[in-house]
Amino acid sequence: MSAFKSDFMRTVHERGMVHQCSDAARLDALLSSGVRTAYIGFDCTADSLHVGSLLQIMMLRWWQKCGHKPIVLMGGGTTKIGDPSGRDETRQLLTDELIAANMAGIRRVFDKYLTFGTGTTDAAMVNNADWLDELRYIPLLRDVGRHFSVNRMLTMDSVKLRLERDQPLTFLEFNYMILQSYDYVELWKRHKCMVQMGGSDQWGNIIMGADLGRRLESAELFALTTPLIATSSGAKMGKTAAGAVWLNAERVTAYDFWQYWRNVEDADVGRFMRTFTELPMDEVARLEKLQGAELNEAKKILATEITKLCHGAAAANEAAETARRTFEEGALAESLPTVDLPRARLEGGLPAFELFADAKLAESRSEARRLIKGGGARVNDKPVASDTATVSLADADSEGRIKLSAGRKRHVLVRAV
Repeated sequence: MSAFKSDFMRTVHERGMVHQCSDAARLDALLSSGVRTAYIGFDCTADSLHVGSLLQIMMLRWWQKCGHKPIVLMGGGTTKIGDPSGRDETRQLLTDELIAANMAGIRRVFDKYLTFGTGTTDAAMVNNADWLDELRYIPLLRDVGRHFSVNRMLTMDSVKLRLERDQPLTFLEFNYMILQSYDYVELWKRHKCMVQMGGSDQWGNIIMGADLGRRLESAELFALTTPLIATSSGAKMGKTAAGAVWLNAERVTAYDFWQYWRNVEDADVGRFMRTFTELPMDEVARLEKLQGAELNEAKKILATEITKLCHGAAAANEAAETARRTFEEGALAESLPTVDLPRARLEGGLPAFELFADAKLAESRSEARRLIKGGGARVNDKPVASDTATVSLADADSEGRIKLSAGRKRHVLVRAV
């Protein structure tokens, strides 16, 4: 690791953020001799990114912090097709209007992590619809398609896995890797972008793009991928009983986001500190050695540091303080996630299992019943006696609020309106 001369290569390698890199020594030399440009592509399938994209975002952030220019490529064009990678079914086709709305939501995520502008190292957000929408089919087949071997395309994981599972792969999706490769060439031509980064499942697609750039433009292009992140127990990152952990506050509150990181498995604390925070490595080494109650303090630091980057310091500190008051003092904190419920539904009494499901503390009513039967459900810090118990306005405070808890760490305020 110490052999790297460039700040970027040294940083991301010592933090364990690199899975594969094409000609790492040559890339290191180029990064040491001037400002370089790299990109990562993100399709606009939702109005926010989630925790599963956080490692890629951090790669772009470190790229900029180390003195280089990051490009966020928005898939305004490729979203119309859908990336088949890691999927067993065809993605739902989205309208242009919905793609534009999703793109605007994703931009708000990146505004927290990158500095955009017109300077040499300022980040740029680019939309591949700017060139893909203008392509003509016959010229594309003749000038670009002839460089792609169907034999090789069939070996790509995004195609091979779908075929092995006997799941349909449309001709539309089959074209995705060609357009992704073309994106790389276009970014080289427009911005002299020489590095494409992405998850390890994108390695084959990125290499094909670099090869296309060499064939069409005699360009020297590089591929750099990150490991696919899973928890120590093998669970996929960013998935909870309540759904995906989104990066926009409209989707997941700063408090719930903080709680997600506070509750990570013990074995993941050091690794997540390296990849998702900017804490110095010696501090990471110290914190990950802690045990027992002290490790819980390290988890709070982890949660606060990651939340600062995603939601800002004020929101992160408020979330940490809310957690402290809620768990250490039993206070009914103002900033707990709040769910509004029509007052009429509570007037006659509402089954507790129904209320817990509506508050997203359980995925379904049957799961809420199991939570109650297992003794994990509380109303105003008191255990729910049985799955037939009801909750009514009599349980609300003077402001019409009822505190629901699932286990010790997940809490919601239900407010009668």
